[in-house]
Amino acid sequence: MRLLVVGRLSGQLAAAVKMAMAHGAKVNHVERTDQATEQLRRGQGADLLMVDYNLDIGALIAANDAERIYVPVVACGVDNDAEKAAAAIRAGAKEFIPLPPEADLIAAVLAAVADDERPMISADPAMKAVTQLADQVARSEASILITGESGVGKEVMARYLHTHSKRAERPFISVNCAAIPDNLLESELFGHEKGAFTGAVARRIGKFEEADGGTLLLDEISEMDARLQAKLLRAIQERVIDRVGGTKPVPVNIRIIATSNRDLAKAVAEGTFREDLLYRLNVVNLRLPSLRERPGDIAVLADHFVKKYAAANGVPVRPLSADARRTLAAHRWPGNVRELENAMHRAVLLAVGTEIDVDAIRLPDGQPLSGAVGASVDSGPAARAAQTADAVSRAYVGQTVAQMEKTLILDTLAHCLGNRTHAANILGISIRTLRNKLNEYADEGTPIMAPQTGVAGTGYGASAA
Repeated sequence: MRLLVVGRLSGQLAAAVKMAMAHGAKVNHVERTDQATEQLRRGQGADLLMVDYNLDIGALIAANDAERIYVPVVACGVDNDAEKAAAAIRAGAKEFIPLPPEADLIAAVLAAVADDERPMISADPAMKAVTQLADQVARSEASILITGESGVGKEVMARYLHTHSKRAERPFISVNCAAIPDNLLESELFGHEKGAFTGAVARRIGKFEEADGGTLLLDEISEMDARLQAKLLRAIQERVIDRVGGTKPVPVNIRIIATSNRDLAKAVAEGTFREDLLYRLNVVNLRLPSLRERPGDIAVLADHFVKKYAAANGVPVRPLSADARRTLAAHRWPGNVRELENAMHRAVLLAVGTEIDVDAIRLPDGQPLSGAVGASVDSGPAARAAQTADAVSRAYVGQTVAQMEKTLILDTLAHCLGNRTHAANILGISIRTLRNKLNEYADEGTPIMAPQTGVAGTGYGASAA
């Protein structure tokens, strides 16, 4: 998390800086808004600007917009002047932090911007298999595509890969391709030269150059405009970029990780995503299972979030009651880990007594979580096994037989690290039948794991033993 503080460093603003640093933020400081924009131009990037509300926040945001710089702004102020705070929000600030700061508020604002402190937590075999594959490929230079539903933890996995890579000491730069408007994304990624467009008063370094030597995460890459996809493809192939308005290529040394919650093979078929770019990104594919496909993770994640938000809100850590755990296991979690995290945050705030009971676990609109009514009293191993089996079976409802067969074959192949003979034996089919199925999936554009390596390919070697 990189924080740029803008304003005179008074005692109370300095206290906010110290709190941010205590929560793991890397903090830079300038006194004037023009200095802030200049730092961002030069590639001294930031994930968040904290700006004194006595400064012209509207002018700062306008200057950044003119330079196609996209960094969220929070305002802060000593006097708690409601009129100034409202003016800062109207000017484009996302939040207002009163000074002197409260540690919980600083932590909450930083957590809303970055996921740096989210560890990889799993207990379910389905997720452990993915993590094992991630460990195998983390130290390689291969591009990695992380797929899965919204909220499953794709960015958490990307950070895990970076911290276990040879580039761990170098920058990890994340760009959300869905959150940045198309007219800003090109400059955000590649930077621009002075005079490249109206408002470009100086050279600006983009995220590719900021990430030099490290890792660049392209989050939700499926939302990228087709024109930018072509420019990205060249950058990945040749390891050079062209700044907007530039006349010569700029070499970069980065590793690319991309995420998507969409079926990119289908997007290729629909003509909205380049097939050659998919092959370049999808050297290794890590598919993160939904939370309903890894029910063994629900309890350990819930316990983690309870501890996290109890500490953030300065309240005692209350254990989850047996009824609460059954309710969590019975819910389908369409929003996956993100939904579970939000539910546990609410539960920490709503709980009374010595435990977090079912009554504290609610949906955002205040309604009880599904599964809360009529929960079984039996919490023994047999009941838990039945709940787990039920949660897994529900994950397949709505799929065709062909889809289930494909999922079973590919998951078994992954379990066998690509060994066709072992996978065929487990599945109870002939090696020829397995090879025919894999070739069929490869022709559809599905990445097929290469034998013995644990690495996903594009269908090559699908008939190897």
